[in-house]
Amino acid sequence: MENAAIEVTDLHKSYEGQPVLSGVSFAVAAGEIFGIAGRNGAGKTTTVEILQGLRSRDSGDVRVLGFDPGRDRRRLRPMVGSQLQTSALPERLRVGEALSLFAKLAGARADWRDLAAAWGLDTILGASFGNLSGGQRQRLFLALAMVNEPRLVFLDELTQGLDPVARRTTWQLIEQARDRGTTVVLVTHDLEEAERLCDRVAVVDDGRLLTCGRPVELATAMGTVRVRFSSPTAASLEGLARLPGVTDIGYDGATADVTVDPLSVVHVACELARRDIAPSDFTVIRPSLEAAVVSLMNGDHR
Repeated sequence: MENAAIEVTDLHKSYEGQPVLSGVSFAVAAGEIFGIAGRNGAGKTTTVEILQGLRSRDSGDVRVLGFDPGRDRRRLRPMVGSQLQTSALPERLRVGEALSLFAKLAGARADWRDLAAAWGLDTILGASFGNLSGGQRQRLFLALAMVNEPRLVFLDELTQGLDPVARRTTWQLIEQARDRGTTVVLVTHDLEEAERLCDRVAVVDDGRLLTCGRPVELATAMGTVRVRFSSPTAASLEGLARLPGVTDIGYDGATADVTVDPLSVVHVACELARRDIAPSDFTVIRPSLEAAVVSLMNGDHR
């Protein structure tokens, strides 16, 4: 991939003879939010730990910002941020102290007070880590991951423990980081989050890459799309079945339910417009990413 922040080719890793990663290959473009999704034990966390140089690989080629993380971890460290599932701090360390310390270690690239405000930590700067709620700890770890203004940041279970409002605020902050040029690798079980945030998603299962692509492409590839709208008569639907990509038409006396290929929704909309039919409740129902991934992992489309 041209302008790739990460390139992984035929990655293998085993523990005590048990394969955890079996030939995983993918690339992450600079400036995108890239999701790695899959069930527990699929190999997601092992993958990102190898990418950061925290674990060795058995074989395969890995390049992160042009470096091999297994050999060049020190050179990569100033350019990479990380929030891992197993992150922890001393119980008595205060929030403000943690932010100030990490900012100094990063060369004071970012003002830690600005980070505290951005992540909603400015009101608890004097609180010790041991007294923080799960959501507060998560926000602190995310702020610390961004303290060196990284070119690339790894986020493992980004919004675990956050309430719905904090969750959406966090999503906005991550998108802002991406818009400023930071590449984000997001490891998540939350497929709604992946669908909302990620430019592309890789689905890993049992140490293998099942698929990789844009969320909407992955979702629609695993199922059909339905178009629903009010229709005064069945006669007004006559001929729609001949449109490219239309596979079925249902009508219950008030509502049309048209099943189409994902790329054929526009044909239905154009035909209705040509007939001067403009239903206010025209709705496109697409398969969710969650439904598609679950189906894929269950082997329904292999």
